[in-house]
Amino acid sequence: MKSVSIIIPAFNEEACLQELAHRLRNVIADESAYHWEVVIIDNGSTDRTWEEILSISAETSFVRGIKLSRNFLMDGGITAGLDVIDSDACVLMCADLQDPPELIPDFLRKWEEGYENIYGVVTERQGTNLLRRINSILFYKIAELLTHVKMPRNASDFRLVDRKVYEAVRSMKERNRFMRGLFAWVGFKSIGVEMVRAPRFGGVSNAHTKIVLELALRGVLSNSHKLLRLISYFGLGLSLVSFFTVVPMAIIWFTVGVPFAGFGTIVALILLGIGLQSLMIGILSEYVGLIYEESKARPNFIDSEKHNFQ
Repeated sequence: MKSVSIIIPAFNEEACLQELAHRLRNVIADESAYHWEVVIIDNGSTDRTWEEILSISAETSFVRGIKLSRNFLMDGGITAGLDVIDSDACVLMCADLQDPPELIPDFLRKWEEGYENIYGVVTERQGTNLLRRINSILFYKIAELLTHVKMPRNASDFRLVDRKVYEAVRSMKERNRFMRGLFAWVGFKSIGVEMVRAPRFGGVSNAHTKIVLELALRGVLSNSHKLLRLISYFGLGLSLVSFFTVVPMAIIWFTVGVPFAGFGTIVALILLGIGLQSLMIGILSEYVGLIYEESKARPNFIDSEKHNFQ
């Protein structure tokens, strides 16, 4: 009998966990050909999420809990789950029921066909405001343009991956982790399954615009150095423009003179140059910041308590 682990990071999801457990039990009951375990990670919650995990675990023997010392974001929670499993495959999903558990059997059928990385492809986002939808569209366009990773458009973190896939990702020790990008980077035989992203079942979303944009920026920078190369291209292009501009300007200066009427243009160009230089320095600073985080080699998560582990 093959085994499948379900990894679920949860941050302040006390309103969703009981319903999530109920729907997972129904799915697992229908897929009795597999041995199941569910690992729920309390990612530094400030509500009763941990108490709900303990309650569910008391009622369901295959549910295990990990309590992290603080919020390590979703990628840290997933990393904590991957660190403790030893199954033939694992499912990654959110706790807010925007990832429908009823899609797991479809993932299993694709796995049985020989696919090793089966991910949800979001065709519709219900209950999501316009700004969030625009953020999502922009992220995939920017990621496609600037990264070396072929990341499927509208791919979700909700996925089933074979042991060889999650072990490859687990072996990576980098600190600036963007799990969706890492699973795309390792490759393997992959396929998407269309899904409708439902509104969250309860509670309040913690995916604020600022947090989403920060994660998107980190995801792009940690998977590409194209922006650094862009700085080199920009410097080369500006040098060529300057060279070909200086020659005719020198001729004009010697033959006609330097008119004072160009003062405004000169100031504008100086300000433009300073702004572009500041932008380039900012890009360099972001990369230096990532290098700084990597050099400290701090763990991606710290657990303070585990429940129902042997």
